[in-house]
Order: sequence, then C-alpha cells, then structure tokens
Amino acid sequence: MAAVKTKAPTKKTVKQTATKKPRVFAMSFASVYPLYVQKAEKKGRTKKEVDETITWLTGYSGKQLQHAIDAKVDFETFFAEAPRMNPNVGLIKGLVCGVRVEDVADPLMQKIRYLDKLIDELAKGKKMASILRE
Repeated sequence: MAAVKTKAPTKKTVKQTATKKPRVFAMSFASVYPLYVQKAEKKGRTKKEVDETITWLTGYSGKQLQHAIDAKVDFETFFAEAPRMNPNVGLIKGLVCGVRVEDVADPLMQKIRYLDKLIDELAKGKKMASILRE
C-alpha cells in the first residue's frame, strides 16, 4: 500500500485562514431579518414575536431595531451596538446546524447562533416564556 502524500499548508494559506472572518459577520442584518420572520410565520408565529425575541436578546427597543434594519447594518455592527445583551443569554443551550451554541468560541458567532437558536425555538412552537428564559 502506497503512502498518500499531503501538501502542508503554506504560511500564506495559514495567514489567510487565520485572519479571514466568516462571511455572515459582514451580512446585513436587514437581509436576514425577513427570513427570521418568514420562518416564524410559516409555523404560525408573528413578526411581533420575532421582534420580542430579538429585543429580549439584544436590548434594542422596537424603534432601535427598526433603525438597525433600515440602516442595513451588518451583524458585527448590529451586535456591537446592541444596548445590552440579556444577562440570561447563558441559559440558551442546544444545537444550531449541528453545533452547540454554548460551545461556539467566537463571541460574535455565538451571539448570532443564540439568535438563530431562539428563532428556531419560536418556529418549533415553544411558549414565549420558555424562549425568553422566564
């Protein structure tokens, strides 16, 4: 049986992957927001419940949330300018796309995954009190 040779990554390759940010960080929150609403509405939930979930997580008021959508801020800015992440955010546990949200290393990606998890719970029919960790 012949040994398979693998090519070691070059410094250039390592440098590019180490500094490259995930594309989702630069995505406009406004481009994803309608998808959150659509996902929830398909399962009989409302836009108001989506907004309530987002405001619980981030501390944005209704007007601030709408301003962020209208300004087409990216996810990085959306979470950086969030008035206050909910202190109960650590209670959000579970899988999103096969990855445990509590184990995500990058703080920004973890916040995005927390939001995804909450929207998933909303679409699955969980009670708002449960989603909002009350």
